Amino acid sequence: MRLIYLALIPALALGACKKVDSEVDSSSLPEVSVPEMSDATMKEITEKLSSDEFEGRAPGTPGEEKTITYLVDKFKGAGLEPGNGDSWFQNVPLVEISAKNTSPLTFTGKDGASMSFAERKDFVAVTYQEQPKIDVKDSDVVFVGYGINAPEKGWNDYEGVDVKGKTVIILVNDADFGTESLEGEFGGRAMTYYGRWTYKFEEAARQGAAAALIIHDEAPAAYGWNVVESSWTGPQFYAQTANGGADQTKVNGWIQKAVAEKLFSAAGQDLNKAMAAAKTKGFKAVDLGMKASLSFENEFAKKDSKNVIGILKGAKRPDEYVLYTAHWDHLGRCTAAPDGDDICNGAVDNATGTAALVALAEAFKKQGAPDRSVIFLAVTAEESGLLGSKYYAENPVYPLSKTAGGVNMDAFSMTGLAKNLTVIGKGKSQLDAYVAAAAKIEGRTPDAEPTPEKGFYYRSDHFSFAKLGVPMVYFEGGDDLVNGGKSAGEAAAKDYTENRYHGPKDEYNPNWDWSGVMADLRLYYQVGRMLAMTDTWPNWNEGDEFRATRDKSRAEK
Repeated sequence: MRLIYLALIPALALGACKKVDSEVDSSSLPEVSVPEMSDATMKEITEKLSSDEFEGRAPGTPGEEKTITYLVDKFKGAGLEPGNGDSWFQNVPLVEISAKNTSPLTFTGKDGASMSFAERKDFVAVTYQEQPKIDVKDSDVVFVGYGINAPEKGWNDYEGVDVKGKTVIILVNDADFGTESLEGEFGGRAMTYYGRWTYKFEEAARQGAAAALIIHDEAPAAYGWNVVESSWTGPQFYAQTANGGADQTKVNGWIQKAVAEKLFSAAGQDLNKAMAAAKTKGFKAVDLGMKASLSFENEFAKKDSKNVIGILKGAKRPDEYVLYTAHWDHLGRCTAAPDGDDICNGAVDNATGTAALVALAEAFKKQGAPDRSVIFLAVTAEESGLLGSKYYAENPVYPLSKTAGGVNMDAFSMTGLAKNLTVIGKGKSQLDAYVAAAAKIEGRTPDAEPTPEKGFYYRSDHFSFAKLGVPMVYFEGGDDLVNGGKSAGEAAAKDYTENRYHGPKDEYNPNWDWSGVMADLRLYYQVGRMLAMTDTWPNWNEGDEFRATRDKSRAEK
């Protein structure tokens, strides 16, 4: 996932693009009736996909074969046609890399004194390079603050320092973290892509670093060390590249904040003061006067995983498309729970979203084909860095310039009915009008996400399409519950994040309350159906980071 720096394209190039630049008035959108939607479908598919039989649905495993075979059967049963010619699949070339015999991570000072830290407990480390042995030895350690190089903002944490062959220590999130407002160099409280770990590793590689280690701090990371440990150990999947990842850092990883505190103390530095300094423009990287060493061996294999694609062809404009996406994959086998359970079943994340693709397909078929074609795309390797959606977006079966927009579904809330809904990235695109219209019909309020500092807009598959210009909307069940209000919603979200997210206990529960799920599903249906019944081409709002790419795409069409 590479950040695309967008240059504005003159709007006059869009003169021939029908309605692409017009504002979308929610009151002018077509009314759509919602057929009865099957909670039986949702329950059956969610329970099946998250059963131990599917082994956590990791790409390239028997669990994948079972998953994609099952999905094709369900897509057929819903009345869809194969979405890639006569095939239901799009191959996604991946490489699986599994580290073994990982050494301790050691830091050695100028006086020869060293500190040693244990894998999993203190750090996690992987490589994107297809090399049988990774060996970082006596690499100079440099603190580079947030690791951001943003020329358009006049911000460069690497300015004046050469980190080639060195180990960089990086803060998670971006320099505005902790700001209450949405004003600031990096969107204030709202995380930008510069705050995501993906960007930080990409930039470290561009700078020539040998290793990049992010300091885990729970609040700005938005999840605990347990999530890092389960996600960054065991087999890891990456996109296949012509050079086998040779242009990447040797090591990418995370260290506990307590490890960073000991490292800075040994270097005669204060971590808290260094973190404060990193928030200011003009921050200068700090050579800690320490050397890092780490080694591990790798087993790697190239594998084709698969996106699953079904289509309901449009009745009037079949060469225009509306997209529904959800990721079918999860983490497979992971760090075991205290009871020995080591299967990350991914029931909520994202068997629920995958089940929703089928339930929506059934509803669309029941209601009859809309004007535009509707694509139902179950993507692979979201948990490995949005790799399946990224591959489709860069190698689209259906042109992105002819894709009017789309809806992404990732983890339905099992907390019951909510008075509101949470729109991730609210205010970015004209698809907000479609969400507002659907919410009004259902008597719900579309609210902006309450925790924009967590960067959810950059953490799911809609981002792969957004950065290539396709307007995508991603919303979730709200946090203001009918029973218990916001306090109950916040407590439920906290409980899921701390006890089930990316862990073995994200399992199907027969006692779940499905009322909120089905209410959300109605909204997903209405937004997609309205978009499929109009001839408008929603755009990103003026000034949004993705606007220029969409303008160019539509103009070229």
